[in-house]
Amino acid sequence: MPELLRLALEQLEALPPALWLRQSGTLYLLVNAAHIGAIGLLIGSIVPLDLRLLGVLKPGPLALLAPVLARTAAVGLGLAVLTGAILFSVRPQEYLQNPAFLAKMGLLGAGALNAWLARRGRAWAGVVQGNLPSGAMRLHAGASLLLWLGCLVAGRWIGFL
Repeated sequence: MPELLRLALEQLEALPPALWLRQSGTLYLLVNAAHIGAIGLLIGSIVPLDLRLLGVLKPGPLALLAPVLARTAAVGLGLAVLTGAILFSVRPQEYLQNPAFLAKMGLLGAGALNAWLARRGRAWAGVVQGNLPSGAMRLHAGASLLLWLGCLVAGRWIGFL
């Protein structure tokens, strides 16, 4: 590990939130539970949305469901990133040497990029206006499903390595 990165990670470990989490099993438990809850919010919103975009689920009008589920997933992602960063600060050097953590971060970045690209295109605007999902939107939905579920699996894998 480069010396500059090692020093930066040592400073991160010395920040008050990292110290508080290392000193309090209860606080660590609460932040970890919040992280899991945020992941649940993300996955619980994005999976039904992706399945609906793919035509697997037909529970209601996509024009009404899509914006709500997308916003809920975004809130879940934001909370998961925040709580995950706090948890990362406890043992950053160990996490950066864990292949499952690196896979999770790559999948998280790809999932977020895919979501951003999907929401910027005309296909998303069409869905929100009540049009059927285009082939491009279905491709984004399929990729989203694989990326976010892969991120979930990689996250659970971290503790086993």
